[in-house]
Amino acid sequence: MTQLSCIVPAYNEGARISSVLRALRHPLIGEVVVVDDGSADDTRARALSFAGVRVISHAANMGKSRAVCTGIRACRGEYLLFMDADLIGLKPHNLTDLIAPVLKGQADVSISLRGNALLPWKWIGLDYVSGERVLRRDLILPHLDEIESLPAWGLEVFLNNLFIERGCRIKVVRWDNVMSPLKHRKHGKRKGLAAEMRMLNDIVETISLSGTPLQISAMIRARV
Repeated sequence: MTQLSCIVPAYNEGARISSVLRALRHPLIGEVVVVDDGSADDTRARALSFAGVRVISHAANMGKSRAVCTGIRACRGEYLLFMDADLIGLKPHNLTDLIAPVLKGQADVSISLRGNALLPWKWIGLDYVSGERVLRRDLILPHLDEIESLPAWGLEVFLNNLFIERGCRIKVVRWDNVMSPLKHRKHGKRKGLAAEMRMLNDIVETISLSGTPLQISAMIRARV
């Protein structure tokens, strides 16, 4: 079987990561690598409690982009599945739906559209910053140094530009039963708003404000 590696970057997700890791016990997934990005809670211990899950820890929080690169360097799969650690309601059929189009050659990349995605993303049928993606490892491997220099939340939009430049066929997979906790629910209103603003700033820093609608339009045209 073609090996697919799942990379789970995690920062202070001890309360949520176990349910995600249970769902990742899936026949299409050859290995699971959790990158504990300097968590101050029991994220590492929770991940280590799952047999067969590899856990790599950063001594300090370095951001999602760096955490994902650590996972890519450590994994062995020909294909990669990126998975956020805080998802609610993830089921095996969601993983099959996301993985199969790429393994079968029907698409070059697949991206999830979660049930609680923002309404604009539901209207256009694309969440351009979704964290759940499947792609070939050799597509991203030459760019790890660039990705490590990105701001913490610049990963997804950087990958989007890469997909567009390479002419990748993009499959958007609806995950109506899967939710991602909003930042104000996880961190409280003040910290949640600050986290949202940091994420928006990182996106603008990576692709510019005017580049965002252009990127979205190009991705919509690349859908299969």
